[in-house]
Amino acid sequence: MRILVLLFLGLALQPSAPAASRATAKAPANQPALSDAQIDAAIKTKLAKSKIGQDGFKFRVQGGIVYWDGSTDVIQHKGAATRMARTAGARSVVNNIKISEAGRRGADRSAERRR
Repeated sequence: MRILVLLFLGLALQPSAPAASRATAKAPANQPALSDAQIDAAIKTKLAKSKIGQDGFKFRVQGGIVYWDGSTDVIQHKGAATRMARTAGARSVVNNIKISEAGRRGADRSAERRR
């Protein structure tokens, strides 16, 4: 028990990491914002190389915000679209991609097998 308390105190007394190393989701303040056209082009390039490009998702960029629409049978593709937009330079993402009923059932079956 003493060892756990000492370890906890040792960790609690260490200085925390600088804010820049903790905030990985946001671009550095000194990095210029990309234009909507640049973000659009980057997403189109990424979609052409990605499996989620086959889902036929539609997107638009307005004011640095990417808006996704469409549907998919693969639940992971929704999250991949959000990550794709962020890595393309979007400052925010509105993901309106719907997961089909078949996709939801498949995810449920997969979760059941892992239990």
